[in-house]
Amino acid sequence: MNIPNVEDRPKGPEVPAAPVLHPGPMILDGHFVTVVPLALSHAGDLFEAIGGSEKAALWDYVPIGPYPVFQPFHDHIACNVLSSDPCFFTVLHKTTGKAIGHVSLMSIDPANRSIEIGHVIFSPTLQRTPGATEVIYLLTRAVFEDFGYRRYVWKCNSLNAPSKRAAERLGFTAEGVFRQHMICKGRNRDTAWFSMLDLEWPAVKRAFEAWLDPGNFDDQGQQRTGLAALRQSLPSI
Repeated sequence: MNIPNVEDRPKGPEVPAAPVLHPGPMILDGHFVTVVPLALSHAGDLFEAIGGSEKAALWDYVPIGPYPVFQPFHDHIACNVLSSDPCFFTVLHKTTGKAIGHVSLMSIDPANRSIEIGHVIFSPTLQRTPGATEVIYLLTRAVFEDFGYRRYVWKCNSLNAPSKRAAERLGFTAEGVFRQHMICKGRNRDTAWFSMLDLEWPAVKRAFEAWLDPGNFDDQGQQRTGLAALRQSLPSI
């Protein structure tokens, strides 16, 4: 009987050691938005932007919320201000300075250099705007360039079609679905997983920056070339 040589078995490429940082307080300054650490002082503006019964649908696919009245929302913000994982951030409108959404970095795993973006709740005025794309660009740049992660995860309820479309538009790659992954608000949740890798970031970054360039928008603020199209058309380096 031939005994296989175990040294011939594939074991995966070696991963060189590299420094990695836990996300902490930081200010990410963009053209349309500024991303800052979540603070209790943001609660009032955030409730106006993403709270109240008329905005309950924003929370349909996340395990928490909605928040029809202010006090439970205030408690939600107060709790998350103290959290280091998830590490929460507020999105501020560049012109008005008002809080118009929140987002987090979570499932922080420095040993494996993996991190996830989550709790993406944007106000209707922020959704589907250049500012919304800029939020993701600013955080993604920090994840890879400032903190040193190699895997960046986006996951969502598999029924959340807009979130899945957004992930792929933003440059994440679909990985599959965890069936019966969670019970959220008494309902089954199958979870769709997406990821972006550090080796993919340079090409994704070039597309983000080309899309966000003012020359990519006409006088009415409409994009000239879509983000996914730019990612496909820009030459690789």
